[in-house]
Amino acid sequence: MELLTIGAFARASRLSPKALRLYDELELLRPARVDPDTGYRYYAVEQMRQARLVAWLRRLDMPLAEIRAVCALDPGDAARAIRAYWARVEAETAVRRDLAAFLVDQLTDQSRRDHTIVLELRYSAHSDRGLVRPANQDTVYAGRRLLAVADGFGPAGTPASSAAVEALRFLDEAGELPADEVLTVLEDAVRSAGEAVHDVAGGSQEVGTTLTALLWTGSRLALVHIGDSRAYLLREGNLSRITQDHRVQAESLLLLKALAGGMDPVPDVRLQEVRAGDRYLLCSDGLTEVVPDTRIREALGAPSAPGDVVQALITAANEAGGPDNVSCVVADIVEAAA
Repeated sequence: MELLTIGAFARASRLSPKALRLYDELELLRPARVDPDTGYRYYAVEQMRQARLVAWLRRLDMPLAEIRAVCALDPGDAARAIRAYWARVEAETAVRRDLAAFLVDQLTDQSRRDHTIVLELRYSAHSDRGLVRPANQDTVYAGRRLLAVADGFGPAGTPASSAAVEALRFLDEAGELPADEVLTVLEDAVRSAGEAVHDVAGGSQEVGTTLTALLWTGSRLALVHIGDSRAYLLREGNLSRITQDHRVQAESLLLLKALAGGMDPVPDVRLQEVRAGDRYLLCSDGLTEVVPDTRIREALGAPSAPGDVVQALITAANEAGGPDNVSCVVADIVEAAA
């Protein structure tokens, strides 16, 4: 094994000796040999790849524990781990970006401009067992201010999804929330939902539920999302998904996040600007696993009332085999009647 002094290795890897000493102290890149008398560090040529990888990952601000894990993987698995990390960073950055925009809007008082147009929600919701499953483990809710879909799993999936939605229902019945407090209130409500699901699950991770909800503030929608149910926005004929699935595709679908026994609920939360004419869809994966986005956009784009659109989407899922429970909430942003 060819060994290089720390100076030679630093020049070859284009890293400073200071950086290499830091990586040693952080246990990210240990020298191949340390002289017992002088304490001088020596590195193997074969460590060059790992040294550069550590440097790149630190530039991505990846936590030390994750860097150690990535460096222990083969190249293919390491690439997948880095891709997953960066997707998480982008999602978290998007949430912070939206929150920053919201705070700027509040502090500059722009939220009080042009109140001549008053907006409101018109909505419909329905849940269907599908054609295969023996029971419906989904729960949906649509009210004046709160829209929610929860997809339960495990032997107590139905009470789990019901408990999660029930924990949020007070938001529909409460008075108007200050705009700058709505995300905090929503996060607190999800923690309560997680506790309720934990009680149902008895601490088992085999029982739990997804949860995707929108809370109307009168001028914006606040989104909370955990799991692989989805939220879509149809605006001016263009369909966009405003949630990210918290799962990986393996031999079977594996949820990375959910409300379940033994799991700490860490939902995505964000504020969604609205316009008159927007149409929103919340749905369980019983729809999206069998109905393509093109068909969903077609149904949402129809000049039909929310109830008719909900029924069209559920019918489409069942015509595609109905292998799972399917639940949909459709809500339109409309100008309030004078």
